[in-house]
Order: sequence, then structure tokens, then C-alpha cells
Amino acid sequence: MASKLKYLSFIFFIFLALGSWGVNAQNQRQQELEGRRRELQKEIKQITALLFASKKERKSIINTVDDLSYKISVRKNLIRITNQQANLLTREINFNENKILDKQNKLKILKQDYAAMILRSYKSRDRKNKLMFLLSSSNFQQAFRRLQYIKQYANYQKDQGKLIKEETKKLQLLNQDLVSKKEEKKKIINENRFAKEALDEERNTQKVLIASIQKDLSTFSLKIKTKQKETQKLNEEIRKLIQEAIAASNRKAGKSEDLNVFSLTPEQKALAKNFTSNKGKLPWPVANGIVKLRFGTNPSPIDPSIKIRSNGVRIATNKGEPIRTVFEGVVQGIMTPKNGNNTIMIRHGNYITVYKNLSKFYVSKGDKVTTKQIIGEVITNKATGESILSFGIYKDSSIQNPSSWIYKL
Repeated sequence: MASKLKYLSFIFFIFLALGSWGVNAQNQRQQELEGRRRELQKEIKQITALLFASKKERKSIINTVDDLSYKISVRKNLIRITNQQANLLTREINFNENKILDKQNKLKILKQDYAAMILRSYKSRDRKNKLMFLLSSSNFQQAFRRLQYIKQYANYQKDQGKLIKEETKKLQLLNQDLVSKKEEKKKIINENRFAKEALDEERNTQKVLIASIQKDLSTFSLKIKTKQKETQKLNEEIRKLIQEAIAASNRKAGKSEDLNVFSLTPEQKALAKNFTSNKGKLPWPVANGIVKLRFGTNPSPIDPSIKIRSNGVRIATNKGEPIRTVFEGVVQGIMTPKNGNNTIMIRHGNYITVYKNLSKFYVSKGDKVTTKQIIGEVITNKATGESILSFGIYKDSSIQNPSSWIYKL
């Protein structure tokens, strides 16, 4: 019986050693998924508050479809993450059930072995038997060993009793953990069901809107193209100003004005190095907001044949939201075009951050600014009620993806 117990204990130990790494990895992955799920839930709440809460302003169909498309994409990510969590919990539940079964088998053998020991002890409980066992020794050493054996056997009985209690407690904890995980899975599945219902409702709304757009697609497509041309024109003006600043820096340093990179002073080099070292850790240009349009080329949800080119990101925020710098630097320039896309450019060595769609300015050209300093307020579109900040980053005259620079953008 003892040898069988040792064998099963060894097998269980090997199984536990192999499984513990997997359990730790699963727990870490579960925590990561839970963190991401909470972020997406928070983002959906922000989308609702920033893009759908206002009933006073009547949005254009184009803006409504844009906002719905964004909300749908976030909700689909939430459902995907929640499905991954549910699947991971299923594996954890199965693992726990296997561990419980192994514990039950081990506990059964321990109890059987302990019962057999108690029975043997009962049969040989007479003190005369123990005394005769000692007196029948052939010499003193053998008597001493037999005495030690009697003590060890008594201690072994106590240890087995303790082990049974410990294993019983472990089994109870595993059962509690199993119940907890099943409740967690049930909660996640219910949340996912509600998310899918909301997704279906949003998709149906989007289909109705797109169907109405299809009746006059050419008109809506023209509006999108016109808006794209205005954005492109402003981007070209920004690039022109940056090129002029690069030429001025090289002229001042006695270098060719045809160079496409800034000529930096030692102080500017140190600032640029510090800016680079903070890549991925820079703060958001607003305290509260969501990324409505990301960097790069994105197909229009209205007309997929139209590609929307974004040199930065568009962040939906609150009405009158203060705009803040993402890093210390110097105000390179301020633009006030006729279309209202008021813009501030902040220089950080050979890097420039661009803040567009401002209603107010709190700085002037040449001012030194610090990280998170308020430099203005976002403008609110009177027609749609939306407050959108367009934010971009340049290295010399090359555009950068802000998501690579701003923390969790």
C-alpha cells in the first residue's frame, strides 16, 4: 500500500510540476484579457458620452455612420476579447476538475492507508506486546532500533493524519476556486450576450443609414472628397512651414538650405534625444478622449472606394476641452486658416507636434512650453456638436504614427 502511495504521489508531483507553469501562464493571460476588456468597456462608454450623448445638435448622416462604424469596431473587439476569456476560463475549469479528481484519488488512498495503520495499532495496542517486542531483542543496539521504530511509526501516524487534513483543505480550496471560475464564466457569457445584442442593433441602424445614403451616393462621396481636399491643403501648408523652419535652421548654421533635416544646436539635440527616449510614454494631448480616426489610409464607411488619408489621429473629446502639449518645447508657429482649422505647432529639437482644430490660443510663436501645459481649447463643430482634435507628429519633414509615441493611444 505504501509503495503504491509513493508511486501515485510521484506521478501527481510530475503532473503538478508540468501543469503549474501552464496555470501561471493562463492566469497571466487571463489578467491581460481582463485588463483589455475593461479598457474596451471604458472606451465604449466614452464613445457613447462623446459621440452619441448630445441630442441638441443634429449630426449629418456621414458623421453618424462614421461614429457608428467606430463604435461597432470597438464592440467587435470587446466581443472577441470576451470570447477569448470564456475559452480560457473553460480550460482553467477543466484543469481544476482534473486536479480535484487527482486530489480525491490521493485522499482516498491516504485514508485507506491511515485506516489500515489504525487497525494494526489497535490490534497491537497492548503495552505488553510492545514490551515483549523490545525484550526479545538479541542485543542493546537492536532494542534501541526497535524503540526508534516504535516512535517513528507513531510519528508517521500523526504525519499521515496531518497530511489528510492538509489534502482535505486543498481539495476544499480547489472546489471553491472551481465554483468561482464557473460564476465568472457565467457572468462573462451574459455580458457577451448583451454586447452581441447591442452590436446587432448598431449594425441594423448602420444598414438603414447606409441604405439611405446609397440613394444619393455621389453627393455624399463628393462631400467626403471635398473634406479630404481641405485636410490635404492644410497638411501641405504645415509641411511647407516645417520645410521653411528646416531651411532657416540650416541657413543659420551656415549649411545648405536644401537639406531636409534640421540643423540643431547642442541644446536642441539634447531636447530631441529626450523626446526620443520618451517614445511610447508621451501623454495624450487631451485629458479625456477617444481616437476616432487613426494614422494611415482608412476606407470610408460611406464609400469604400474612397480612401481617407490621415497624417495623424483624430481624437473626439469634450466641448471646450483644454489642449495640452505632449512634451516640452518651443512654439514653432500658429496657423489660422479661413476654414477654422486653427493650428499650433510645437518644436522639440528636430521633432514637431501639431495640434489642429483649436478655438482658442494661450501661447504665441516663440514661447517655451512645458509638458502638459495648456496651450488652447478644442473647437466644437456647430453643425454636428462634435469636438475633434487632429494631432500629428513630424520628425524633420517626415510624418510619424502618433500611436507609436503616445501612451496607449
